[in-house]
Amino acid sequence: MFRPRRSTLAVLAAVLPLTLSACGGDGAGGAAAGGGAPVQGGTLTFAVNSEPLALDPHTSPQDVTAIFTRPILDSLVSQEKDGTIKPWLATSWEISPDQRSYTFKLRQDVKFTDGTPFDAAAVKANLDHIVDPKTKSQLAASQFGPYQDTEVVDRYTAKVNFERPHSPFLNVLSTVFFGIHSPKELAKGPAAQASNIVGSGPFLLEKYTAHQSATYRRNPDYRWAPPTSSHQGPARLDRLEIKMLVEDSVRYGALTSGQVDAILAVPPSSLRLAEADKRLKVDRVPVGTYSYFLNTTHGVFTDPKVRDAFRSSVDFKTLVDKLYFGAFTKAYSPLSPQAPGYDKGTESQWGFDAAKANRLLDEAGWTARDGEGYRTKDGKRLTLRWPILKALDRESRVTLSEQVQAEVKKVGFHVDIQNVTFNEYLVKYGKAEYDLLDYSMRADADSLRSLFDTGNITKGPRLTQNAARYSDKEVDGWFQQALASSDAKTRLELYEKVQQKVIAQSVVVPVYVQSTLVGRNAKVGGITFEPQGFPLFQTAWIGRG
Repeated sequence: MFRPRRSTLAVLAAVLPLTLSACGGDGAGGAAAGGGAPVQGGTLTFAVNSEPLALDPHTSPQDVTAIFTRPILDSLVSQEKDGTIKPWLATSWEISPDQRSYTFKLRQDVKFTDGTPFDAAAVKANLDHIVDPKTKSQLAASQFGPYQDTEVVDRYTAKVNFERPHSPFLNVLSTVFFGIHSPKELAKGPAAQASNIVGSGPFLLEKYTAHQSATYRRNPDYRWAPPTSSHQGPARLDRLEIKMLVEDSVRYGALTSGQVDAILAVPPSSLRLAEADKRLKVDRVPVGTYSYFLNTTHGVFTDPKVRDAFRSSVDFKTLVDKLYFGAFTKAYSPLSPQAPGYDKGTESQWGFDAAKANRLLDEAGWTARDGEGYRTKDGKRLTLRWPILKALDRESRVTLSEQVQAEVKKVGFHVDIQNVTFNEYLVKYGKAEYDLLDYSMRADADSLRSLFDTGNITKGPRLTQNAARYSDKEVDGWFQQALASSDAKTRLELYEKVQQKVIAQSVVVPVYVQSTLVGRNAKVGGITFEPQGFPLFQTAWIGRG
């Protein structure tokens, strides 16, 4: 799912990255140094580079949704940086011998900020809400796999049942996309959750203003952080404000002028200046991979030689180095190098080779050229359609797409970059009226199934994540073996095979490895990060002076 300018997980493009790898306490991703000794009180203002289309993470797959709602929502379990699953709202769990049922024992001292008690009925209400068609979940539901139902065994015991084994369950359950809402709030319906979320987290939402900001105040009753957290108790901050400052120059200027205390996504062009500024600190947190997915069932990319030619015709390393000033590095796999299961062998599987690209296009029959230099066959130009939501651009991806457009023209590709509205994008995605889509993926190896399993090809009104529309019986078999296996090593070995095959078949073009670049005033400390790279504020503080 992840994660962007185009993350379509369910296809919310340009800014919706796939985000599937778990959350944890402040041990999960490390804590921001600086700020002196922890201090109580104060307001921290944090600026982000995109806007949530909806606040409910059960519905939305956007990275920014996760940032806005994690201060409010706790999860049943947490995940550490090494992938270990730890308790959170659930104190323990048992997995049935057939791996089709998970029985959770729950904390008995938790309440939501609207006064509603947390119990097994609340767990059932949330999990059922995710799969309810009315929720229109664009990420979480697809990660639920063969979910059957949730039983309330007793007030503080919930049993989650699956139709068949689903080994990634605990991983995805730890994410904010499976965060636990107050069932009283859920009963108000999806429209209410689009702009208001009620949970049991360290903060409660005080006010949300679309396109502008969200303000939070500390939950004074909070006593149930994950046991691995260095701070057990209410948040140190009195208040938190998250502002939407989409323009890079505006957001960075707000940080340097002191209008905000910290920002997400330091512009790569400003990274060296920020790191040299003694007033500031920059935290680099590797998070995932940004890739291009080629439509294997419609258009020019049905031919694997044409897919390989497109990929071979671009010197991505040079483009990424120049455009991002060293902030990001070239990617080789749809998984990032820090992800468990990353296949290092993909680094030698493919690369820039213009001569190879020209040869492959000749072999594919695209031998003629028109007056503008584009290749043709049977009088038809070699054109690929690339829908883009320029209004939701981030990380200069529109600029990158235009540079790729210029590079592939050299071997004869005509790239039709289509600036579309959000609704137009959804229609094109659902009808497969595109040749290329791009998005980020912040995910563990289990999430490859979302991208490449035949079952995740969109077939009806519900949009799913296999934008390449890739179908391979052998790969599907590997996914089924992985889902049924309780052995982590076996699963990762299977996912290495998946990476090798989708790269060999030129289904995906990994572009760059992302890092979350968080810039902050040097007096700010205690911001921690989930394994996905999302910032956490329960332990944050602002030093005096």
